[in-house]
Amino acid sequence: MPYWKCYYHLVWTTKYREPAILPPYEPVIFEAIKQKAQELKCAVLAVNGVDDHVHVAITIAPAVAVATCVGSLKGASSRAVNTNFERERRFHWQEGYGVLSFGEKALAAVIDYVERQKEHHARQALNRHLERVDD
Repeated sequence: MPYWKCYYHLVWTTKYREPAILPPYEPVIFEAIKQKAQELKCAVLAVNGVDDHVHVAITIAPAVAVATCVGSLKGASSRAVNTNFERERRFHWQEGYGVLSFGEKALAAVIDYVERQKEHHARQALNRHLERVDD
């Protein structure tokens, strides 16, 4: 088995950036992301978000394309919300995502940033690089 350490920070938003991630949805979304990552042989190091987007610190095996991983995580998590909750409209993620790779030295800082999402947004103390999802 090859040796690898590939760390990524992922972020994606709800459709039209609507505040659609209600508190009861969060654990369902986060658990679906963790389960799908495990199926892909990836490891979620941290997952969190606010009402209109999600952040994930993750290791992605070199055999899995980042786009495939993100698409699978988004698909599994939106399916989980739509299966577990009755909604007037289906829950959807926006197309696209942001991804940054980072080294082991930055691991603790990225995990801390993800885990403290609500605090960062409440104080408007955001890292613009880690919040970016498009040009």
